[in-house]
Amino acid sequence: MDKQNTKEALKILSEIYADARPALHYNSAYELLVAVILSAQCTDERVNKVTAELFREHNTPEKMLSLTQEQLEKYIFSCGLYKSKAAHILSATKDIVEKFGGKVPEGFSELKSLAGVGQKTANVVSAVWFDKDAIAVDTHVFRVSNRLGLAHASTPLKTEEQLKENIPQKDWSKAHHWLIWHGRRVCHSQKPDCANCPLSKVCDDYLHRQN
Repeated sequence: MDKQNTKEALKILSEIYADARPALHYNSAYELLVAVILSAQCTDERVNKVTAELFREHNTPEKMLSLTQEQLEKYIFSCGLYKSKAAHILSATKDIVEKFGGKVPEGFSELKSLAGVGQKTANVVSAVWFDKDAIAVDTHVFRVSNRLGLAHASTPLKTEEQLKENIPQKDWSKAHHWLIWHGRRVCHSQKPDCANCPLSKVCDDYLHRQN
């Protein structure tokens, strides 16, 4: 995608998804962190149902640590990968209490030092809670950005790097949400709705298939 098409694509996305916000429900940095960990290979809708129950009595690091791993597993079972997620959440929570004074750390490297927190999760927390310029590449962002041509990369990390090169820094966090919502509503994994997509005129994948 050339610079002109990139500019046009971002303009269209910004207009269509001007009010795009995270779909996960949270009231604190800690709740957001736990919700994002739970969202791996799970829908946000399912996570919100699980956290509505979990956070009723276990919405702080101290309260979470009152649970055994087996007890936490019962809460989050329906999110999938529940054993590893429970272990990660409790390990990360223990570090938050013991190393960071009970508060989710703001520094990117400190965030990534927590169990279960990789590049994507750290970027989400940085952008959404700490209001920093960051692009989290989940499956939607990876798929949509590479189809459009905003990136041409084989991994999420390389996709993130290319998106940062092609999108103005002030728009990084917002573009993350634009791409997610476009992936959910139009650019589906199996059957993208190209016929009704306002981006088809600048989409590398669509234009390539027409030639």
